This record gives sequence, structure tokens and C-alpha cells, in this order.
Amino acid sequence: MRVCIMTGAGSGIGRAVAIQLAEQKLYDHIAILGRNLEALNEVCKKMQPMVQTSVWDIDLNSPQKIPQIVEQIHEKCGSIDCLLNIAGYTDPQPLLTTSLENMEMTYNVNVFAPFLLIRETVKYMKKTGGKILNVASTAGMTPRPGWLSYSSSKAAVISMSQTLTEELSEYGIKVYCVSPGRCATKLRQKLAPNEDPTTIMQPEEVAEVICNLISDRENCLDGQNIVIRKQIKPKG
Repeated sequence: MRVCIMTGAGSGIGRAVAIQLAEQKLYDHIAILGRNLEALNEVCKKMQPMVQTSVWDIDLNSPQKIPQIVEQIHEKCGSIDCLLNIAGYTDPQPLLTTSLENMEMTYNVNVFAPFLLIRETVKYMKKTGGKILNVASTAGMTPRPGWLSYSSSKAAVISMSQTLTEELSEYGIKVYCVSPGRCATKLRQKLAPNEDPTTIMQPEEVAEVICNLISDRENCLDGQNIVIRKQIKPKG
């Protein structure tokens, strides 16, 4: 049985990825981690006619449960072949109003939870190989005043991905990092509340790229920060 673990499936890019993964039948079982159980169960209903799914209740702001959950998924399914770190959090604030709590929560969800998921899944993946994909952001590549916690956390994701590409290559584990530009998600609404979501890239378009990367067809693009942008003409 080929097994994929993913976060962020309740909405946005993660939801689109989960549905496309099920449609393409890239994996036999998809284990979804998150805290919005209503949203996750709704996504699972769409997936279950095509693929086995399971939902695991965890708040990524308190990632201490991750080792236990990963172990339980492996015991239940027998293998772990892919990890998708898609969940993200932001509360954009300029420096003088950014609190330590803001930084801690952003880094817990965007950096520390992915780190723990990678560490724990690699314990099993190193025996068989596999794929890990982390979703960063173009905000982690260029200065974004007022987005301190979010931008710096995504820069950390990019660096972590590139470092682990080298470290894990001996196990046949490929590490991918994608940095979407403006995309119509709930997170983007926090960052740019006045933006018209119909004028920017849609989650399904990012999901298509992600599913191509983690398919068996792709073996050359690991280790890069893959920027996903779409040029969209303004209305009118």
C-alpha cells in the first residue's frame, strides 16, 4: 500500500491537492492531519469513492503529538511514501506590533510542525525512499514589509527544504519545495484583504503542479525552490 501524509487539506491549496490526488490515484491511502475536522471530513467524502482516507486530529500550533500520530499511521497502513506539508498560518503585523506569541504560532505551524513531520516520516521512508514536498511562498524570497513573521517563516521552509535535499538523498528521498505567488486562499485574504481573488491564481492550478511533482514521472526537480506564478490580466 502506497501512503501519503498531508496537512492543510481543509481549504485552499491543500484541499485542491487532496482532491486531485484522489482523482489521479497516486496513492492508495491518504492520511490527513489537522484540527478543522468538519472541513477535513467534508474533503474526505469527496475523496473516498476513489481512495482510502483517514483523518487525524492535531493542532499544528502544538505539534508535540506528531511523533505519536506518524507512528500510528505507519502501524495502520504499513508504509509511508510521501509527505505533503501544505498547512500554513499568518497574522501579518509590522515589527513594532509583532508579538512573540505571533512569531511562535507562525513558526510552530509553518516551520516546526513540518520539521517534526519530516523527521518522523523519514524514520520509515529511509528504508524505501519516498517524496517530501513543502509549500513555501514567494514571500520568503523577497522583502515584504509588514509580513515579518510569515515571510521569515517561509524563508526558513525554503532553506530547510534545500538542506534536506542533500541530507536525505542517500536514502532515495526526494525533497521538493514550491513557492506559490498570489493565490486565492483564505491565507492570502489575510495578507491582502482588498484584493479581488478572481484576478489571481487559483488553488487548483497550484495543486496541478504539486501532483505532477510527487508523481512517479518526476525525478529531476528536487532541491530547487520552484516558483509558481500566473500572469493574469486585470479586469476591464
